[in-house]
Amino acid sequence: MNYEDKVSEIWSHHELQNDTHNYIELVRYATLAASSHNTQPWNFKLEPNKIIILPDFSRRCPVVDPDDHHLYVSLGCATENLLLAAQASGLKGNYFYDEDTSSIHIEFEEITPSMSTLFKSIPKRHCSRTEYDGSLLSTEKLNKLKKAGQGNGVSVILITDNEQKMKVAQYVVEGNNIQFSDTAWTEELKSWIRFNEQDAIRTGDGLYGPVMGSPDVPKWLGMLFMKFGFSAKKQNEKDIHNIQSSSALAVLFSEVNDKSHWIEAGRCYQRLALQATDLGLSTAFINQPVEISTLRSKFAHYLGIDNKRPDLIIRIGYGSDMPKSLRRTVEQVLI
Repeated sequence: MNYEDKVSEIWSHHELQNDTHNYIELVRYATLAASSHNTQPWNFKLEPNKIIILPDFSRRCPVVDPDDHHLYVSLGCATENLLLAAQASGLKGNYFYDEDTSSIHIEFEEITPSMSTLFKSIPKRHCSRTEYDGSLLSTEKLNKLKKAGQGNGVSVILITDNEQKMKVAQYVVEGNNIQFSDTAWTEELKSWIRFNEQDAIRTGDGLYGPVMGSPDVPKWLGMLFMKFGFSAKKQNEKDIHNIQSSSALAVLFSEVNDKSHWIEAGRCYQRLALQATDLGLSTAFINQPVEISTLRSKFAHYLGIDNKRPDLIIRIGYGSDMPKSLRRTVEQVLI
């Protein structure tokens, strides 16, 4: 099976059986959520009337994500997809975070099935790492995006002013300069890049070259390019251009800097991205300013949220479609 066939198989709606409540399908929808570097750092445990989501620490990224913030955000993204799929199948999911086991418990009760527009957008949502057309967004669309990104202890700032967008771009550039100077960061990123479709299909995870706008090449050639052609200067030029082309930037931030709020931030991001997808918009992360602790505090001060944690930065706009990433099978994430 080639890459396009795998994408078509993975990124599709399946029938949800209202009578049997297929938990396997709920997990499959959960795995279509976003995760840092497409690491998919989650495991799922099925129990009567319950699904438990647990972190898979073997998939953590200790350099770019030393406190596992992005990992727990990813669990929140998966949680939101699962809750939306459950609702579509006739189940209401009530969830809580168990601090002792670092796990998310979702208990179900039967309700009337309801397929929301966000649920319908799950197989369409993905990060589109390309330039957008810079079109202005209507107040109605901005309000829908802001509403989707709000949560319990998590808020969203939408930036549409060009001068403010360029100020964010300056923080992204500063983040790139710091990260690209860190050999450990580069090596960690390399470990999650899949330079060709054979490697992408074999692993079912990571960042496939064409997803990021790079050609499909043999691994040796990709590694050679990263050694000699991968630089902060080139990434800065690309990021500045992409930010300038965006209709809006969204910054999600938490009132409290702890794991339960990081999970909530993931849920909020997932809703915002699904809402953007429903509106015909593309999204992509530009998280460099929130990944470096010293830069994150400066960025928070600029935003006027000194005592809160900026979790994620997302650019939003109208752009051409990009290839989707793959996912591991449900069998690989069940324990």
